[in-house]
Amino acid sequence: MAAEDLERPLPKPTSEDYVNARLLEALVEAGLALKFLKDGLVRNAAGKAFQAWRALLAALLRLELDKLMQVAKSDEERKWLVDKAVPRVPTSRIIKLSQMLSEIGHGGLLAWTSMALELHDYQYNGPDPDLALSKFRNREEAAIAVTELVKELIKRVEELKPRIKWSEELENALKALSEEIGKVP
Repeated sequence: MAAEDLERPLPKPTSEDYVNARLLEALVEAGLALKFLKDGLVRNAAGKAFQAWRALLAALLRLELDKLMQVAKSDEERKWLVDKAVPRVPTSRIIKLSQMLSEIGHGGLLAWTSMALELHDYQYNGPDPDLALSKFRNREEAAIAVTELVKELIKRVEELKPRIKWSEELENALKALSEEIGKVP
C-alpha cells in the first residue's frame, strides 16, 4: 500500500472500476492516518481518517447507486446523486448521503460519518478543552477516534468483498492496513 496509489487518475464514476479505486483510496488514506498517528501527528491523522471515510462513502454511493435512485425523492435529487454526490461526496451533504445509505441497508453509517466529521473539525481546530470548536478535549481522545474509525472502515471494506470484483491490489492494501491497526495500542 503506497501513497503513489492515490496519484493515479480516478476512473469515471460510471465505470465499474470506480468502486475499487475509491476503496483502494480509502485503505491507503487510512494507512496514512495510522502512520501519522505513529509519528505523533494527530491532527494530520484526523484529516486522513476523514478522507478515508469519505472515499469509502464514494465507493458505497457508486455501488448502491441503483438503490439510491429508487429512494431519491425527485428527479432533481436523482440527477444530483449521479452528477455531484458520487463523484464529489460533498462534505456539506455527507450526513444526508449517509442517511440515504442507511435507509438502503448500511446500518450505523450515520454515527460513523458523524465521527468522521468530528475528526474533520479536529483537523482544523485541534484540541479544545472548552469543546466549542472541536469535540475532542485533547490529542488522546482524537487519536482513539481515529483508530476506531479506521477499524470500522476495515470492517465495512471486508463486508464488501463478496459484492465487488476484488483485486489483489485491494487484498494487499487491506492486509497491510489490518496489520497496522493491530499494532496500535
